[in-house]
Amino acid sequence: MGRQHTSRGALLTSNLPQLQNMIKRDPIGYRDEFMQQWNHYDSIRKIFKISPEEQASHFRELVSFISQVASCYPKETAEFPSHLSTLLLESYATLTPEIRQSLVQNLVLLRNKGVITSITLLQTLFPLLPRTTSSTLRSFIRKTILSDIKTANLKTKNHKLNRAVQAMLFGMVERGMSGEVIGDKGKMKAGAAGDAARQYGAEAMWAVVLAKELWKKSVWNDPKTVSIIALGCFHPVTKVQSASIHFFLGSENEEEKDSDDEEEIPDAGGLKHRREINKKTRSGEKKIAKQLKTIRKKEHNKRNAPVTANFSALQLLNDPQTFAEKLYDYLAKHDKRLSLDHKVLIMQLLSRVMGSHKLCVLSFYTYIIRYLAYHQLQVTVILVSLAQSVHELTPPDVLTPVIRKLATEFVHPGVGSEVIAAGINAIREVCKRQPWCMEEDLLGDLIAYRKSRDKAAMTAGRSMLQLYREVNPGMLKRRERGKEATMNNRDNKPLPFGHNPDTPANIEGLELLEDHLDQMRKEAADGADGEDGLDEDDDAAWEGWDVESDSEEESDSDGWNNVSDDDDDLVISDSDDEKDKSSSKSKTKTKSTSDDEKEKDEEMKDEVTETNEEKTEEVQRVSTLATTKILTPADFALLNDLRIKAANEAIQSGQSTKSLKRKLASLEASRKASSQNPDAFLSESDILGPRKKAKSDYAERMASIQEGREGREKFGSSKGKKNKEVMSSSTNREKKRNKPIMMIMASGAVRSKKKASLREKQRKLRAHIEKGKRGGH
Repeated sequence: MGRQHTSRGALLTSNLPQLQNMIKRDPIGYRDEFMQQWNHYDSIRKIFKISPEEQASHFRELVSFISQVASCYPKETAEFPSHLSTLLLESYATLTPEIRQSLVQNLVLLRNKGVITSITLLQTLFPLLPRTTSSTLRSFIRKTILSDIKTANLKTKNHKLNRAVQAMLFGMVERGMSGEVIGDKGKMKAGAAGDAARQYGAEAMWAVVLAKELWKKSVWNDPKTVSIIALGCFHPVTKVQSASIHFFLGSENEEEKDSDDEEEIPDAGGLKHRREINKKTRSGEKKIAKQLKTIRKKEHNKRNAPVTANFSALQLLNDPQTFAEKLYDYLAKHDKRLSLDHKVLIMQLLSRVMGSHKLCVLSFYTYIIRYLAYHQLQVTVILVSLAQSVHELTPPDVLTPVIRKLATEFVHPGVGSEVIAAGINAIREVCKRQPWCMEEDLLGDLIAYRKSRDKAAMTAGRSMLQLYREVNPGMLKRRERGKEATMNNRDNKPLPFGHNPDTPANIEGLELLEDHLDQMRKEAADGADGEDGLDEDDDAAWEGWDVESDSEEESDSDGWNNVSDDDDDLVISDSDDEKDKSSSKSKTKTKSTSDDEKEKDEEMKDEVTETNEEKTEEVQRVSTLATTKILTPADFALLNDLRIKAANEAIQSGQSTKSLKRKLASLEASRKASSQNPDAFLSESDILGPRKKAKSDYAERMASIQEGREGREKFGSSKGKKNKEVMSSSTNREKKRNKPIMMIMASGAVRSKKKASLREKQRKLRAHIEKGKRGGH
């Protein structure tokens, strides 16, 4: 018993790690010792509040000790997490960096042990991000926040935590929205307003950064995240606004890539080619076979990956029309306070929102006209923004002045060929989306550039001619319409503004998908009783939707009343007299016709009925599949592949027509576009067009010549003597080694060796052996 008391006394005085170990093993037996340390911590904490410099190291040790054993005594340490968070939030400026780091780490430890919840931890960490000046602590807090939210949403979405964190981020952005917009042309004003703007700007910036990171890691992909960043697009601090706009533009996705991105699959054809060329060894064959196996496995996993709905951020905007109008109002109101780079960023975002949602902000076109000049900085990005904002619902009257301005500024003999090409390409992109904005006289002038000597201007003029040959050949002269339009005599004009095309009756090629699904059901039924399972799944999927069939009988009393047709007056049908009249007329008509005409009429009727039956069968098949199954993006991709397969089979069978080839090319192009990037927008290269390499001037040519002369003397060669340790010219033996094989074969030594007799060969061999013996070999 004495030894136990002495060991406990030693533990109480100085050995906190040993006491921590004993408490974790037996919490009930060492409760008194823990309470003594807790009281000691409470007294030191009060002293630490008054003077943080006194006993800082001992206070840090006690905090770490209690954090380790807090899960063993939840009632006694219920107020401990609030002590740490209060110290961090209220006395952050007076604490030393070591104390701050220790307090934050202990809070994270309490979260990992389940003592506090994620919401409690994040409520403390979020305000610390804009206040801390230590890069180490800031990166630790950022990683902790992101990993905690990601872990909470790993298996299923933690909606309670997500709502709480999104509300905190939304509040961080919203607190600085009432400030004055200063812009980025001058420095921020000093004083209280400037300090407040800096503080709120830092909070909003961190909120936007965290929301972007969570969106990028696919932890959050809901409209609430988009609304947080959309609010940042109107923040008075330009940095916050720029970061939010870059998120919607997607310009940071290519530069910043996660370390856990998918690895590129190596080329299997290259490995097979290497196996054919290289030397055949068993180890090499095994390595290549192993690599091919991993390639096939990666391709199989990529092909069979689950399809998840991945909408872009622009598509998840709440009320995009109001968002676009507010964005234009901000741009027009603060035009003089913002720099050109920032105004171009806002133009890009506004044009993409207008183009993707088909919105009309008509004042934007009058605003952008002032920037349409060939000497304007970033004019190609402005032209891209103009083209992206146009769609088929944009009024042509608004775009006609813009087209005239582009033609006046860019397309005339007083500018370079590159400027002309950029202007015609910009006009073409606008007219591709709204063909009615072009005037006939202007179109003829633009098409005339197809005969230009410059390649870029010639290509732009030809592309403009090709566009109007497809969309509206009636605006072209007869000799410019092309062979196809002239032979078909078609003046297919685009639909006038406000007219919609007829709604399609069915989806083209849907019967191929239906046959494919039926075949899969048959195969599943042959293997096992899978058809019943598929039917049960379909019934379960439609459960709760087919309500009318069940409630028809119940709704009879509430809706229309059944009326019996006992009364003779209510019989609505053709009378017998009318039937007799119609039959008599038909008899007189049939008598006048001949027997041959009767046979022809019967044949025609049979053909018409057969075609009608075929059409009704096709419509029924399509309507059955379209109404009983909700088609997913994977179904549409499969449908596209089946259509490509059917078109290839038709071409191989001999039905190779121009229309079929064009259809196959369009299907393959759509599959390629969907696999690459469905949200691709215009780029500057689309506006600039093909450009030839500019001829280098005298200074550039001399610079390239000087680069080639580096490391060698004038008229000197680095071959031979200068690459050796000792400078010397090459020997005859070295020259002989580098001689071509044909020269060596024609030499006298080789020819004499071929003509040597057996006696001479024996003598030379004996002399060689004797020489070797004398040399000691």
